[in-house]
Amino acid sequence: MDYNKTINLPKTEFPMRAGLPKREPEMLRRWEAEDLYHELLKKNEGKPLFSLHDGPPFSNGSIHMGTAMNKAIKDIITR
Repeated sequence: MDYNKTINLPKTEFPMRAGLPKREPEMLRRWEAEDLYHELLKKNEGKPLFSLHDGPPFSNGSIHMGTAMNKAIKDIITR
C-alpha cells in the first residue's frame, strides 16, 4: 500500500530526502569561496569571547530524556 496518498502534506519544492552526503562537498566549497568563517569572525569582532564547557555526556548515570532535553537546550541557546 502506498501511504503517501493517505497523509496531507504541504506541496513544496523541497526534495523528500536531503541527500547530504552528495550535497555537502558543494556546500563546503561554497563556504570556502565565500570565506564564510572569516566573515563571521569580522562580524563578531570586538564582542566579548566566551567558552561553553559541556561535561561528559552521561556523567550522572544512564542517558534519559532529561539528558536529551539538556543537550537540545544547550544547542538552541548557543545558536
